[in-house]
Amino acid sequence: MFMVEAKRIIIVILGGLLNAVSLNLFLIEANVYASGFTGAAQLIASIFNDFLGIGLSTGILLFLLNIPVLILGWYKVGKGFTIYSIISVAFSTIFLELIPVLDLSDDIILNAVFGGVIAGVGIGLTLKHGASTGGMDIIAMVLSRMKDKPIGNYFLIMNGIIIALAGLLYEPENALYTMVTLYVSTRVIDTLHTRHEKVTAMIITHKTDELQKAIHNKLVRGITILPAKGAYTKSDKSMLYLVVTRYELYDLENIIHEVDPNAFTNIVDTAGIYGFFRRD
Repeated sequence: MFMVEAKRIIIVILGGLLNAVSLNLFLIEANVYASGFTGAAQLIASIFNDFLGIGLSTGILLFLLNIPVLILGWYKVGKGFTIYSIISVAFSTIFLELIPVLDLSDDIILNAVFGGVIAGVGIGLTLKHGASTGGMDIIAMVLSRMKDKPIGNYFLIMNGIIIALAGLLYEPENALYTMVTLYVSTRVIDTLHTRHEKVTAMIITHKTDELQKAIHNKLVRGITILPAKGAYTKSDKSMLYLVVTRYELYDLENIIHEVDPNAFTNIVDTAGIYGFFRRD
């Protein structure tokens, strides 16, 4: 258990480092913006620096923007999930302060693409290991527990505002290159993890009761249990059918591995669901 948590913390710190590298070495000097709260902090810092002559740190702004969201996550999502988010935001801020802002290339396309790739790797690895980068991830988690509606719209609105302001305040090309960065980072995240908000798990196991209890001790999700039989062994088994958010997938995988390492699990993307999603 200790090694699992230590590995997760190391991955979160690595994600913060990659996020800082993406911003300070590629995106900031090119006036190309990342997604979510990171992009918002970057845009606010650019506005203060270029139009008001006030130098504000992107890292400090990122930390300040995340404070109310982290407090919300602490009470609404859970202490464990929020602690990893705090670690991610804290180390992102530290690395943004330590790594110098450089202009490695004059080619804005290279900056947009490489910045998007590096940011996507950082976010994808963090999500894959059951943590978050704070900001919109926590808001998405809160909304997923409050109402079963598409969360992607909120990401789209916020990123749309960032893209629009980049085009209005700077050159229209900046908005287009920002779209390139967002597209590249999203594709990288898709490769490393999943960008679908919900996934369906079908678990074939002999340890039905133990697995059901372990899942309900950790996740607030309904489970449908169906009888199953092995085609070759003819042994009686059960299939646990449940839908979880992408933020819970890492915990579900660990539960299955601990309770029944021999279980067969199929994870598929879920485009939409109807009816009750939570276990009341």
